[in-house]
Amino acid sequence: MSGRRLTVPNLITLARIAACPVIFFLALAPDTGARIWAFVLFVVAGLSDLWDGYLARRYGWVTDIGKLLDPLADKLLLVATFVPFYILSHRPDPIGQLPWWGVLPGWVMLVVFGREILITVFRSYAVRRGVVIAAGVAGKRKALLQSLFSGGLLAWYPLAMIARSRHWQDHGVWHAWRAFHGAWVGVTLAMAIVLTIYSMLDYLWRYRSVVGIRS
Repeated sequence: MSGRRLTVPNLITLARIAACPVIFFLALAPDTGARIWAFVLFVVAGLSDLWDGYLARRYGWVTDIGKLLDPLADKLLLVATFVPFYILSHRPDPIGQLPWWGVLPGWVMLVVFGREILITVFRSYAVRRGVVIAAGVAGKRKALLQSLFSGGLLAWYPLAMIARSRHWQDHGVWHAWRAFHGAWVGVTLAMAIVLTIYSMLDYLWRYRSVVGIRS
């Protein structure tokens, strides 16, 4: 069903959009409890994305407004996590720094957000040419890895704060967990960056005819 009316999946997506500024400010808050809630809300938002997609397909609740709101929610959630990560990593508190990476580099932000802006503009141009660019496999995997990275880092912040307050730094269990969790954050970010670049090039190459480039 295609239309402009609000459906249950649309309402779920609107709730996810409303959660984005809350996640943003909770992630930046200095207390442990707020950062735990930032992680919990992020997980709920991620699961809601799967849920509204399932409901839309299962009951035929696919609408034009939903097609607009869903990618908007995804992009806002990206902003609500990566911008706080960048800010926190540049603060004096070492807990804000990323495992393996330290300070989040500006070029990573440029790659992540530059890709989103470029593909959004490219898709809009393609629509005006009568070509609809659907989400590709690489783009979906990129989004998954970004979510795994963001969720991992949002969980890392309160855990590191708790470890410091309870003096776990010398405990073997904490050392093992820190190594595992740090690897999770470091590797998922690296893989997300690779797929961000690859998915962008894949879109541009597969739909090169939109700008008049022929095979």
